[in-house]
Amino acid sequence: QVQLVESGGGLVQPGGSLRLTCTASEFSLDHYHIGWFRQTPGHEREGVSCLHTRDGSTVYADSVKGRFTISRNNTKNTVYLQMAKLKPEDTAVYYCALDPHQSFGCTSPEYEYWGQGTQVTVSS
Repeated sequence: QVQLVESGGGLVQPGGSLRLTCTASEFSLDHYHIGWFRQTPGHEREGVSCLHTRDGSTVYADSVKGRFTISRNNTKNTVYLQMAKLKPEDTAVYYCALDPHQSFGCTSPEYEYWGQGTQVTVSS
């Protein structure tokens, strides 16, 4: 069974940076599209960034473009979300997710496997 373990969340002041890490139980991430999503209470999960293995394309939410970067290290079987210039509105639970069907887009229904989530709080 695919398992995803996330780490790197925490409390940071506005303007600060965090790097979220997601480690997968698979040998390689090459068979999956990968994504980062976030959710606040009472709201649906929002696609933050997705990386489409099939063509190498990336998708970013408009709210994070220029500030967040998604990447992966296949050797370490990890996925990263580097977050910079964080804002209070970035506060949310962040989830790593995998899409075994390698669909295009960056929406929750496309993704089948999910991590437990890690809290990111941006506050002064």
